[in-house]
Amino acid sequence: MKRLRAGALLITMVGLGALAPAGKAQIARDEILPAGDVASLAPVATQPQRNFTYTRPTERTKLRSYFFDAFGPYPIAGAAILAGISQADNTPPEWGQGAKAYGERIGSDFGIALVTTTTRYALAEAFREDTLYYRCDCNGMRRRLGHAVISTVTARRGVDGRRGFSLSALLAPYAGSMTAVYGWYPGHYGTKDGFRMGNYALLAFAGENIAREFIYGGSHTLFSHIGRSAAPSTDSAANSTP
Repeated sequence: MKRLRAGALLITMVGLGALAPAGKAQIARDEILPAGDVASLAPVATQPQRNFTYTRPTERTKLRSYFFDAFGPYPIAGAAILAGISQADNTPPEWGQGAKAYGERIGSDFGIALVTTTTRYALAEAFREDTLYYRCDCNGMRRRLGHAVISTVTARRGVDGRRGFSLSALLAPYAGSMTAVYGWYPGHYGTKDGFRMGNYALLAFAGENIAREFIYGGSHTLFSHIGRSAAPSTDSAANSTP
């Protein structure tokens, strides 16, 4: 039962993502060709692939994204779901049952998510990483799902937005779980429990990324890629660069 604590959240997010309209159009940032341009007369099949560029987020964008990730619908829904699982599993048993106990568990799970998000953004600033979520510039459920999962432990770097392994994304969930273990969990919980809970938090973060890919990723994603009703395209160069 304990192994399902964060797994249930991931399954829920996948289910919601599957129900989201995959063909929902987004406004493109591509430069529009003049009406008289010869290239605009070429058949769609022979037009060159559109060029996507990466722009480093401003401090205002990062701050707005932080508040969405810390206090938006995903951490609130995640805390409610995980608290329900803990309530059914009676974990921790010292908190008992009933509405008060459920409220304590919601507060605990929300606190873990808040510490996790704050740590991820703080470490990203220190390591000069961009850990904001960017939707996949691709078509197909499998490719988009893979992009969401790999984004859980990767981030963008440099002016070109090359993607690589992210210490910020990896360490943050364990910072949240360790804070809970040594901050407000019963005394018999220790480091081993913190690592176990951190694994669940990392899995829950993957579930949130799936929701960001298929449902809503925040205001900074509204103009991030073209509508998927257009001709199939691959990930942008920034996404595909190791």
